[in-house]
Amino acid sequence: MSFPLLTATAALPAIGAIATAAVPAARRTAAKWLALLVSLATLVLAAIVLVRFDPDGDRYQLTESHSWIKDFGVRYELGVDGIGVALVALTALLIPFIILAGWHDADPLETGNKRWRPTQGFFALILAVEAMVILSFEATDVFLFYIFFEAMLIPMYFLIGGFGDRAHEHGEEAASTQRSYAAVKFLLYNLVGGLIMLAAVIGLYVVAGSFSLSEIAEARANGSLDMVTSTERWLFLGFFFAFAVKAPLWPLHTWLPNAMGEATAPVAVLITAVVDKVGTFAMLRFCLQLFPEASKWATPAILVLALISIIYGALLAVGQRDIKRLVAYASISHFGFIIMGIFAMTSQGQSGATLYMVNHGISTAALMLVAGFLISRRGSRLIADYGGVQKVAPVLAGTFLIGGLATLSLPGLAPFVSEFLVLVGTFASYPVIGIIATFGIVLAALYTLVLYQRTMTGPVKPEVATMPDLRVRELVVVAPLVVLLIFLGVYPKPVTDIVNPAVKQTMSDVQKKDPQPEVEAAK
Repeated sequence: MSFPLLTATAALPAIGAIATAAVPAARRTAAKWLALLVSLATLVLAAIVLVRFDPDGDRYQLTESHSWIKDFGVRYELGVDGIGVALVALTALLIPFIILAGWHDADPLETGNKRWRPTQGFFALILAVEAMVILSFEATDVFLFYIFFEAMLIPMYFLIGGFGDRAHEHGEEAASTQRSYAAVKFLLYNLVGGLIMLAAVIGLYVVAGSFSLSEIAEARANGSLDMVTSTERWLFLGFFFAFAVKAPLWPLHTWLPNAMGEATAPVAVLITAVVDKVGTFAMLRFCLQLFPEASKWATPAILVLALISIIYGALLAVGQRDIKRLVAYASISHFGFIIMGIFAMTSQGQSGATLYMVNHGISTAALMLVAGFLISRRGSRLIADYGGVQKVAPVLAGTFLIGGLATLSLPGLAPFVSEFLVLVGTFASYPVIGIIATFGIVLAALYTLVLYQRTMTGPVKPEVATMPDLRVRELVVVAPLVVLLIFLGVYPKPVTDIVNPAVKQTMSDVQKKDPQPEVEAAK
């Protein structure tokens, strides 16, 4: 039997999480290094998966299939297509940077009475989330996917509520209250979405008699599965609702600004660059593949919701006083672009959306982690508390600028290519939606450049006059992300070559073809 590479890629961080949690409290540094080494080993396994994946081969590769709950037809089935393998690689790539960036975020916390936060618990929870996210990208059994889709909420709840940001304008007590509120809101929103999805998962089994994507696809191909239109639409809505909460899509987005604002910067990156990608990924893998007719039926309404997310998120980002909440609302706008690309039902739109998932993860990580380094120095998240930082910390300001320019999709940086493809793909089928969506780009330039101007330029405020520049550890975190933003900005082909065949398969699932341009014949 061949080596179960996909299982190993998820099992390693899961085992690492248990081992890290078991490190004695007095050995905090050992727990940090163990977590970092496990994340790097997981990155090596993910790289092997990427190398062994053949974009022109079978749809799902490196597959594993074992009977699990036989009486209910549940199987332990794993496999990756081009979209899944790209997101597994993104997850494995970002986790070491998240761990390094949060190196001191769970160090002992002293208040009026000295109390300790379990450092090893912080890093163990990060590894646990990594394992569950990777399994979500690999699962080809719907019930197996659902289990990890929901299970990742538990470690995320504790990361937000138990290890939140210490910087709060009203002190530690207010910060603790806000963290608890954000964690509970995150959990409740996602649990409600998950419960609705569970009902749809059960309904799917009743109709199809299987949880396996391959078995359902085979049954549909040979004509033995023919869902009633109304049933398919209800099941689609159950799945889509859960994914729209996770993504997040307006109006189900309100948990995200609270969660990202109250979490530490590395955990905020974990939320928006890693965990939320499961929602948009699942729209491609499950909504479009399982319910092709319902996906086409719902497309106009979803495109309108995506458009509202783009404009609404950008407008609210413009008016933010809090750096991290600004990045959160910017992410809502970007997820609107991703969902718009998915449901534009064109190959350019879906390729752009998948590429956007990867590029958004890298650009948001770069911007938010540098913002976290900035906040840790000043002890405040408020934009008004900064000014003139580029004069005292030029490297920090420079990397912050690059992250910001990537966020506004500057040509030459990675997000530009993906955003361009999404807009081209949308305009081809829904020109009015595409035209209005371009205003999101204008607003992105506004909130990004205003943020940089207010924090980094102008007179040096006394509170930042002695601010140190980026340290070696922080440079190790930021520099590779900047290099990736530039590399994928000028040469995105390595990613598009992997995802394009999977996009063609998805287009075939929904029986859609790219609209042909109308050109007058030459006389």
